Amino acid sequence: MIAGRRQEIREQPWRAAQKGTAVQLGRSLARRSLASPRFCESLEKSYVIGSAHAVSLLEAIRSRRVRAGVIGLGYVGLPLAVEFARAGYVTTGIDLDAAKVDAINAGRSYIDDVSGAEVAKLRAAGRLAASTDFDILHELDTVNICVPTPLRKTKDPDLSYIVAATEEVATRLRPGMLVILESTTYPGTTDELVLPILERGGLRGGKDFFLAFSPERIDPSNPTFGTHNVPKVVGGLTSECTALAGALYEAAIATVVPVSSPRVAEMVKLLENTFRAVNIGLVNELALMCDRLGIDVWEVVRAAATKPFGFMPFYPGPGLGGHCIPVDPFYLSWKARQSGFEARFIELAGAVNGAMPHYVVSLVSDALNSVRLPLNGARVLVAGVAYKRDVDDIRESPALDLLALLQTRGAELSYSDPHVPTLPGRLWPNGIDLTHVDLATVAAEAYDCVVIITDHSRFDYEALQRAGKMVVDTRNAIQAPGPNVLRLGAPRALVQDPVLA
Repeated sequence: MIAGRRQEIREQPWRAAQKGTAVQLGRSLARRSLASPRFCESLEKSYVIGSAHAVSLLEAIRSRRVRAGVIGLGYVGLPLAVEFARAGYVTTGIDLDAAKVDAINAGRSYIDDVSGAEVAKLRAAGRLAASTDFDILHELDTVNICVPTPLRKTKDPDLSYIVAATEEVATRLRPGMLVILESTTYPGTTDELVLPILERGGLRGGKDFFLAFSPERIDPSNPTFGTHNVPKVVGGLTSECTALAGALYEAAIATVVPVSSPRVAEMVKLLENTFRAVNIGLVNELALMCDRLGIDVWEVVRAAATKPFGFMPFYPGPGLGGHCIPVDPFYLSWKARQSGFEARFIELAGAVNGAMPHYVVSLVSDALNSVRLPLNGARVLVAGVAYKRDVDDIRESPALDLLALLQTRGAELSYSDPHVPTLPGRLWPNGIDLTHVDLATVAAEAYDCVVIITDHSRFDYEALQRAGKMVVDTRNAIQAPGPNVLRLGAPRALVQDPVLA
């Protein structure tokens, strides 16, 4: 935070007086923003919204006459569309998934973080709609692209969704439109990939249309921070693009943080997620070390976290999951390689985190061996297959890797996850279709080993410990583990078979 601006940033940075048709925003933006001092100085000296297209769009945004669009109605796009609609914009979501479109148009939500009642209210007010037809773009003034950015099997970026969405926009682009990319990607995507596609029809970015990047920062199931109150980083192709994008977000997002370029905004998101991935990799390696040394890594982290400065606790686990943390660092390392730079921290953290499911398999094998059971033929229940607590998202979940590894070793697999009713076998190599086992009706004692992968709040962990023959706890979910519990990164005080005791 820039010194002396703690109070100023509570005000919206985009308000300015209008003089005729020229709207002065730069000085207000610079004075109240979180941007760098150099960027602020350049804005104060030279920035004016004066082009006719910009003035018209800004007036539409301020008067709530703007017609906003969001491409991609998943965990990022739907919450954003709802916030835009709540702010007073007539908002249309576009998605190829007809089921999602039908749900929104019927006033229903399919995401836990978005209230169905809110969707119904906005639909009834005529401020929220959805469509599978990209021709609706002809009627829109602004477009936010919120599509997936996965990795290929080679760990290279897969930008096919961004390209496809941008091409749909390009064929319907008209003067004065504002296009904002939100999908997480490597620095340079906006100006090296998106901009040339949009300019194919002859319109010029920053002149005839406006382009910016603003990284999504969604954290599914977070009860404290959602789309509205997580600060929005915005970097435009030009200062005018930045200001217009910021103005659009101003009504829907509590705090807008302008930066000097799309590349800076793109790098911001990759820094955030790489920071997490590298630190999780470090604590995962410490967990492996503590296993060898007979030390409880959970106790170590808990005690270290009492230091009031210079330390931030991260916790070990069975591997990374979700649409961001396991993927984004590889976008950065790939881009670095294109410049001849080797991102060694990122690659090493990826290797450590990627190996954690193999370590969990060794824990399962050790737990079964302690009661004279082989892994081949053992009945193993995986508790939790979503990538994090209390969500239904299984993208990149370490549970999928674990299931594949256990299956190749001959285990008889089941899973329990109240948020994931079915698990198609196509999601992991040579997988089999599985259905959620309700532990309220099927006792854990029916299995030779229960493996806690995702610590959902709806699981009764003490009951799991009491009923389970052997339990492998990768999340430190069981508060008072007994001798039949083997924890990740902790001493292996296993139960002894009575025949061997």
